[in-house]
Amino acid sequence: MTRQADFKRRVRARMAKTGESYATARSQLLAERPGTAAAVHADDWITAALHVSNGDATDVPGTGLAERVLYWRDVLHEGPVPAMGAEELGRIRADFLRQAGCDDAAEGTGMFAERDRVLAAGADGEYVLWFEADLYDQLQIIQILDRLAGLGVPAQRITLICIGEHAGIARFGGLGELTATQLRELPGTNACIRLTPAALKLASRAWAAFRAPTPDGLRTIADTRSGELRFLGEAFDRLSREYPATRDGLSLTERRILAAVADGAPDAATAFVRAGARETRPYLGDRWCFAMMDRMAHARVPLLDAEPADRPVDRGTRLRLTDSGVRVLAGVADHVSLNGIDRWIGGVHLRGRDVSWRWDDGTETLVDVTEETREPHQATS
Repeated sequence: MTRQADFKRRVRARMAKTGESYATARSQLLAERPGTAAAVHADDWITAALHVSNGDATDVPGTGLAERVLYWRDVLHEGPVPAMGAEELGRIRADFLRQAGCDDAAEGTGMFAERDRVLAAGADGEYVLWFEADLYDQLQIIQILDRLAGLGVPAQRITLICIGEHAGIARFGGLGELTATQLRELPGTNACIRLTPAALKLASRAWAAFRAPTPDGLRTIADTRSGELRFLGEAFDRLSREYPATRDGLSLTERRILAAVADGAPDAATAFVRAGARETRPYLGDRWCFAMMDRMAHARVPLLDAEPADRPVDRGTRLRLTDSGVRVLAGVADHVSLNGIDRWIGGVHLRGRDVSWRWDDGTETLVDVTEETREPHQATS
């Protein structure tokens, strides 16, 4: 009997005794005897790989499958992500996070430089990516895959583990909800796939479309269906809905915040939870949501009345709609026309009161509008 066949026999014997799945039984045996020939034969490639994940809330080290884990920390759906080289982009992102008050560890450009160095250093080996279906993760996936393609890493040396749901969890929120044992089972499921060159090409096209100075290419990616990057189209559709709508000048997130307050959410924390509950795949952290509320509360024509008014919106801030907020939510006034906008979405900088790109709820597409074709709202503060 070969070593591999003997190992499989012991896995099946453990399954019969414990009721564990094959993946769990195999991982437990390997964890018990990590130095055995069977362990080296069965899982040497995965333990030797560089594992990349969306954040340290995901217990990849606890699975026993990873000797090296790189956490990819950046909220790419917020702030500028222009088509720059990696070093320059790292400086831009670090500056944005610092100005937004989100560089908690004061890591700055050093964090991005070290992250990129570690990713590149593994170019001769295998990669295992642990991510989720939401917009936050999908943007990180395409950035990483574009980097790996640029490093010349063959697609067959990249394994993607990406899920949007998990058995027994009614509203799956992410890999951080799973125990190390549950995570350890994922490599044995259809959520774990070796990528093909087609997946790398799609990721690079998506990354270029996201960073372009106009959003012309977002629809093509949103309409793409891929068996490997199966959540990417859905994520780009959600991204597109962050553009100001033709009917009210609100992004989808802004509209959901105002609707939550209109429905009785008394404070920012409650409004955040209720707005997030409307998301098919929640992706927005509370800090970024509070910043959005703060902008609406302190705009030239405020849409929200925030108390106390002399400090930034936080969890305990009390909220109610202003009269202008009521009108905008009803679609009889336009937030951008009233207040202008200064927001980056990827490589697109939306600025001023006459932005060209809007989301059209009627056609569910981004449209290029002009002042001549857009009928102005007759609304005052």
